[in-house]
Amino acid sequence: MYNSAGNGGYQMVGGQIKDTHNRCFGGRFWCVRDICGIICAVMTWLLVVYADIVVVLVICSSGGSSSNGNNANAHYTPASSLSAYSVINFIIFNLLAFLALASHTRAMLSDPGAVPKGNATRENIELLGLQEGQVIFKCPKCISIKPVRAHHCSVCQRCIRKMDHHCPWVNNCVGENNQKFFVLFTLYIALLSLHGLLLGGYHFVTCVGSEWRHCSSVSPPATVVLLLFLIFESLLFAIFTAVMFFSQLSAIWNDETGIEQLKKEQGTWERKSRWRSVQSVFGRFSVSWLNPFTLPPLSVRHQPFSYAV
Repeated sequence: MYNSAGNGGYQMVGGQIKDTHNRCFGGRFWCVRDICGIICAVMTWLLVVYADIVVVLVICSSGGSSSNGNNANAHYTPASSLSAYSVINFIIFNLLAFLALASHTRAMLSDPGAVPKGNATRENIELLGLQEGQVIFKCPKCISIKPVRAHHCSVCQRCIRKMDHHCPWVNNCVGENNQKFFVLFTLYIALLSLHGLLLGGYHFVTCVGSEWRHCSSVSPPATVVLLLFLIFESLLFAIFTAVMFFSQLSAIWNDETGIEQLKKEQGTWERKSRWRSVQSVFGRFSVSWLNPFTLPPLSVRHQPFSYAV
C-alpha cells in the first residue's frame, strides 16, 4: 500500500522512502512522461506494425507466385497453399519484428542508471570517506552526488550514470543499465528494414513484369502505394539504425559515450580494455548477447563518485 511521503517523487513503501520519480505500475517500470518521446515511441510501433501488415497481406499472401517474373499467368495463391518462399520470409520477418519491439520495450521501460535524487546530503558525503585531494560534483538540478561519467538529462530530469544520449524513439536515456537493449533495438530494426527493403523491392519488380491484380490480395493501386511506402520506410530506417548501431559499437569499443565524444571530455576515469568495455555492456560472450530478455551486467557498485585533483 502506497502512502504519500511528500513531494519530489518519493513515497513511503513498507516504512521506507522509495524513489517513484519516472516510475509507473507500482514502481516496477521506468516511465518518462515526455509527450514528444511518447509520440515517437508509438510511431515506432506503428511503423513496424505497418511493415508487418504489408509483408503479410501483399508479399507473403501471394504465395511467391509473383516471383515467376514475366509469367503473365501468375496468380494470387490462397493462404492454404502458400509457398516455402512465403512461409520462410513470414517467419524471419515476424521474428525480427518481435525481437525489435521486445528490445524497444526493454530499452524504454528500463531504468537507464538514474542517480537517486537529493542524495547530496552532508551525511551521505561523509559516508564516502573522501581523502585529501578528492572532490565530488553535485548536480544543482536534482541535488544528487554525480558519479564519474554521469550527466544530467533535462528530459528525464535525472542524472544518468554513463549517459550516452537521450533517444526520443525509445522515450528514454541510453545509459549504463539499458545500453544493451538499445544496441539490440538498432540491430534488429536495421535487419528488419533490410529484409523489408529486399522483399518490397523484389515484389515490386516482379509485379511490374506481370499482372498487378495477381500480385497480392489487395487491389493493384493499393498494392503499389503499400509497396512504395514500405520500400521508402525500410530504406530510411535501414540507413538510420545501421548508423546508430555502428556508432554505439564504436563508443562501447572505445569506452567512450556519445556525450563524451561530443564534448571531447578528457577522461578522468580508468579506461577499460576494449573487450572488458564490451563485456560491461553485454556480459560474457554467449548467445544471450542477442537476447533482449536477459539483463545486462550491472556495475553500479563499482561506479566511483570521487574525482582526483
